[in-house]
Amino acid sequence: MTRKIDALMEDIRNLENQLEEEFEARRAAFNYRLQKNKVIFTEEVKRQHEALKTRLWAYMRHARPLSVLTAPVIYSLIIPFVLLDLFATVFQAVCFPVYQIPKVPRKEYIVVDRIRLGYLNGLEKFNCAYCGYCNGLLAYISEIAARTEQYWCPIKHSRRVEGAHRHYAEFVDYGDAQAYRDRLAALQKELNGKNGR
Repeated sequence: MTRKIDALMEDIRNLENQLEEEFEARRAAFNYRLQKNKVIFTEEVKRQHEALKTRLWAYMRHARPLSVLTAPVIYSLIIPFVLLDLFATVFQAVCFPVYQIPKVPRKEYIVVDRIRLGYLNGLEKFNCAYCGYCNGLLAYISEIAARTEQYWCPIKHSRRVEGAHRHYAEFVDYGDAQAYRDRLAALQKELNGKNGR
């Protein structure tokens, strides 16, 4: 990569770190701490959350009818999501050791913790668990696919790609045949040397 791209990538990493520091400061403002990945709220905050909970009956009574009618369509996606989860997990379990690619740690992507929030009723908790699983699963699978792409075909596309994964900037430029031949083994080795992050 050119020095300018390296510098920009470093700026992005620094901004991501600053953003995480800001998130951490906000977490402290909401009076909770993490202990072995478990959220611990103060007793006062727990009481406030319980007071702000919308009871299930009131929640359902105020739901838009079209939202209720579309819910089965949303929930039916759990079947392909679970199958995708199974296939992607088996894929990396079988293939990644062969290529010496570090496995993607599933627990870092699929986080279902909002069910512990006292201000959510049972249906809201169910919806949050569903969204946490599905969106986390897509991020997990995206990282599996990104590592696979870096190993087999680390070439940028001819035009801008929305939502490109974090490995993409390291890929060789589209049309640069010499760089592809020169850098393919190095990109594979670089990926093999990563510990997952």
